[in-house]
Amino acid sequence: MHKSKQYYNISEVSKILNLKEHVIRHWDSVDPKTNKLRIEGLSIRTKGGTRYFNQTHIKKLSNIKNILFEEGRHNYSLDLVNKIISSKKLEKQFTNESAISSNQDDVKVNYDNQKLIKILDKLRNLIP
Repeated sequence: MHKSKQYYNISEVSKILNLKEHVIRHWDSVDPKTNKLRIEGLSIRTKGGTRYFNQTHIKKLSNIKNILFEEGRHNYSLDLVNKIISSKKLEKQFTNESAISSNQDDVKVNYDNQKLIKILDKLRNLIP
C-alpha cells in the first residue's frame, strides 16, 4: 500500500486484500432483515454512494477476511463475526485496564458458538 494515499477505492482494496468487490459490498451493505449495516465502519461514502476506504477500514476488512476464511474455508456468519469483534474489543478493554485476573489464561478464544457464548458471559461478569 502507498503510505501517501489516504483513501482507496473498492477496486484497489479488492486487489490489496485479494477479495472480490461484491464480497466487500455485501459486508458493507444494509441487511434487509434488520435495516442496519451488516458490519459498521467498513467505509465512508460520498453523497453519490461511492465507497472509499482508509487504513483503518482496510485493517478491519482484513480482520473480517481472516476470521471468515480461516484456513481457506468459510467458517462463520457475519453475525458471528460481529460478536467475535465485539468480544475482542471487550477483552482488549479489560486487559488494558488489568481487570482480568489470573483467570485470563482460562479465556482461550476458540471461535465456535458455544465457547464464544461462555467467553461473553465471563466478560459480562467482570463488568461492575
